[in-house]
Amino acid sequence: MMCKELQTITPATVISSTDTDWDEATPQFLENMLVQMMSVRSFEQALLDLARQGLIHGPMHSSIGQEGAAIGSILALAKDDQVNGTHRGHHQFVGKALHYLRPEGMNLVDAIKGDDVEKFIYRTLSEIMGLKDGFSGGRGGSMHLQWLEAGALGTNAIVGGGVPLAAGNAWAQRHEAQLAAEGSTPDMPVTVSYFGDGASNIGSTLETLNLAAAWKLPLCFFIENNQYAVATFIEDVIGDEELAARGIGFGVTSYQVDGMDPMAVYLAQREALAHMRAGKGPTLIEAKTYRYYHQNGPFPGSAFGYRTKEEEQDWKARDPIELVVSHMERRGLLTSGQRDDLASRLDASIAEVIDRVLEQDPESDRGGRRVKPTLWPITDSVNEHIRKEYERGTVIEGTRSLPTDGAKNTRFNDAIAAPLDYRMANDAQIVVMGEDVHELKGGTNGATKGLKAAYPDRVLGTPIAENAFTGLAGGLAMTGRYKPIVEFMYPDFMWVAGDQVFNQIGKARHMYGGQSSMPVILRTKVATGGGYGSQHSMDPAGIFATSPGWRIVAPSCAQDYIGLMNTALDLEDPVLVMEHIDFYLKQEPVHIDQLDYRLPVGIARVAREGSDVTVLTYFNMVQPAVDVANSHGKIDAEVIDLRWLDRASIDWETISESVKKTNSVLIVEQGAQGTSYGSWLADEIQRRLFDWLDQPVQRVTGSEASPSISKVLESAANAGADDIRHAFDNIAHGLGRN
Repeated sequence: MMCKELQTITPATVISSTDTDWDEATPQFLENMLVQMMSVRSFEQALLDLARQGLIHGPMHSSIGQEGAAIGSILALAKDDQVNGTHRGHHQFVGKALHYLRPEGMNLVDAIKGDDVEKFIYRTLSEIMGLKDGFSGGRGGSMHLQWLEAGALGTNAIVGGGVPLAAGNAWAQRHEAQLAAEGSTPDMPVTVSYFGDGASNIGSTLETLNLAAAWKLPLCFFIENNQYAVATFIEDVIGDEELAARGIGFGVTSYQVDGMDPMAVYLAQREALAHMRAGKGPTLIEAKTYRYYHQNGPFPGSAFGYRTKEEEQDWKARDPIELVVSHMERRGLLTSGQRDDLASRLDASIAEVIDRVLEQDPESDRGGRRVKPTLWPITDSVNEHIRKEYERGTVIEGTRSLPTDGAKNTRFNDAIAAPLDYRMANDAQIVVMGEDVHELKGGTNGATKGLKAAYPDRVLGTPIAENAFTGLAGGLAMTGRYKPIVEFMYPDFMWVAGDQVFNQIGKARHMYGGQSSMPVILRTKVATGGGYGSQHSMDPAGIFATSPGWRIVAPSCAQDYIGLMNTALDLEDPVLVMEHIDFYLKQEPVHIDQLDYRLPVGIARVAREGSDVTVLTYFNMVQPAVDVANSHGKIDAEVIDLRWLDRASIDWETISESVKKTNSVLIVEQGAQGTSYGSWLADEIQRRLFDWLDQPVQRVTGSEASPSISKVLESAANAGADDIRHAFDNIAHGLGRN
């Protein structure tokens, strides 16, 4: 047996600072570094004090001890560079904002004085305390801080959840820089995504490392390795504690640095920036640092028994602020009196801001304080910003009318590809991505036919990494610059990307108080009845309808698909666009030459008029319902093709008019009971229209089981025409028409 060591071409470098580095730094640079670090610490100490008093609702994840990693890295950034972070993100958010507000640097004399800085501190405090004057109106709180103007894309409470979003922003930066450079090497801005040692083990982080390397994105993966994921020590969960080595395996140039040394962090970030700006792809920085307090709240970790006081003291002896102070004192740039005076003035400035939001509590017998009642958000605003408000019948662009002639028999999958081609030709913001969308002459279903050749830089064949590319789409969309269309081969695969679909994309607009739009389109193929088995056959409508933020369209014919897709692309909300496997090769009359056609928001279609029962259905069950209604001799059914399925868009006007006429409702869908769309719809109808119903709402669904591969078991699991006919018989019986 012959063995040789595998040689990797990707470097990982340990960077340290020297006295020479500190001596070459200008006095202004060191003053700026010190003021920013001490500002972060003073602010967070004040937050912990408020938490002790019970004045902050929810968790308080302080970053005290980690200021060197955040400020050292941010000081290397340029104005157009952007960042996002985790639940422990105060230091990054404050640092990025101060760097934006004071690009010339901060100094010992002025510190954080100035209307703009004081306003920023006030708005940040208000957000953390859940008050109306916060950046997100109090909806985000401590863990969801966003200020897009300053390049702060948003901190994130899901461990690793923000990393794919950062990749989307980095793709946008690279794409725009390449367009502006017109063939020359662009000097592009970058995105820095901060996360901890715990998030370095998350699948979304690792997927994004691979995707960013493959696409050479200007994304810095910045690991703040503070040794503990809540109370779990890094040794307990990682085979190789040198997290910088993670980058090597993905071909990502990596650096390791002492995170308690802000100069070393600055130097490492500067190296990483040069690499990324030159178009060489992503970088990874591991900064070994330490949080002085527990995961949440004002007590040290030793109080909970998972680390010792001696360990904490050893790390505090390496305090990043004291390191800067020592070098400034050594160079004669700072005295102990100046340092103490700076700390006092920072504390006083922040106390003044806190006084603006608090008052004496009249019910306290110990002189306690409370939040001024006038600063709380108005409770009536609780549902604002879930989606952008669009009135029923809205048509944003294009035309809502079709000619009466000129339709041509067209395959359904061609009716998908044609409007996508039309829209991409007229809108450079649209980007298509997904597995195999760039191959197989239009992906696995032919729905992206011709797009890669026509728009090679905007049709992205992705790795099999649903978390990464779905989050990347969210990051592309949330700054309003792009409209990504993501193809999922099957809706079941969305559950692999569940965090990005539901926690990130679906919640972003509301969570950040309407600062972020989120025009993401998810296209997916429902394969119910196609023999694809339990893990490829679900109808996702019921899950999406009960998840905030999403709109859902379910076209029942090719012509409707064009109108609904065009409207979906006009919206600033995330939209699920459903396609059924049975439709793809079906030929239908389509006005394929009129691709500007829109179907208005929230308008259903009466597919068949009737008087005895209102049949509410959608998607591939519309035609079977119409066919059964036409052939059933005892019931005159009115069949409504819902088209729009989400809570905000469903056409209650059309539904109500029909129910008030028929006084009976039958909901028809093909899929399983457990994820049924009709379950929430029936509940809503009972509450809205109970007085008009002569009998309980009836439902047709599939079985409890997911569909099986066996043809006969699959047929038994799914609802079909016989089930609709049986439901009609039951309704006829209820009407006394046996």
